[in-house]
Amino acid sequence: VTDLAGMRILLSNDDGIDAPGLKCLERVARKLSEDVWIVAPERDQSGVSHALSLSDPVRYRSLGDRKFAVEGTPTDSVLLGILNLIPPPRPNLLLSGVNRGGNLGDDVTYSGTVAAAMEGTLLGIPSIALSQYTVQRENAKWATAENYAPDLIRRLVTIGWSSDVLMNVNFPDVSEDKVGGVSVAYQGRGKPGSVLERRGDVRGRDYYWIGSTRTNESVSDGSDLSEILAGRITVTPLHMNLTDQEAYESLSKALK
Repeated sequence: VTDLAGMRILLSNDDGIDAPGLKCLERVARKLSEDVWIVAPERDQSGVSHALSLSDPVRYRSLGDRKFAVEGTPTDSVLLGILNLIPPPRPNLLLSGVNRGGNLGDDVTYSGTVAAAMEGTLLGIPSIALSQYTVQRENAKWATAENYAPDLIRRLVTIGWSSDVLMNVNFPDVSEDKVGGVSVAYQGRGKPGSVLERRGDVRGRDYYWIGSTRTNESVSDGSDLSEILAGRITVTPLHMNLTDQEAYESLSKALK
């Protein structure tokens, strides 16, 4: 197993600097290396995906040695951390999470947790997004992620992966002793159904809360969704190049 003790590790997330999942990830990272930096959003940024703050200045505050809270998105945080706040050398590894709730199927297109890992990948840093799947958000089983993440991260770093790929890891909603192993899974298509909840204010004007309800009708065997529901840790390699090769080839022939 690779010794990560000399690695510089950057931590970020989308749930915010005070999130329990980030505290969990810090404990994980400190089992791997002493050189740990934290640069994360000041407050919850769930669902912002790969957004950049282009219309507002990005500010930050220092919270002590190697820890910063950023007034911005997860992508802002990673950019600011790597390009400004962390002195050379650059981090060897970026860990994003641990997200409260899974990032599975079409979730990844909305996820700030995954986007932070995407930004790290774009900046040339091997990056892993980590999420704790949970049926009830208030009962996230952080101990499961904390117990299994260190060894899994070591194994992934030992194996290595392409520079244009990031790793998306999800831990199942089961206790530590019930985890059914690790499964390499493809990204499924079980989209969380969007819900618009209409309410009225005291002046009679409508406003809305956007939420989601998980629908698993399209869950297929071998997908991240099916494997997580079976109690297994999922590892899904995500490619930064979104080109569909099959459509590319068919269109190239058809549009000649």
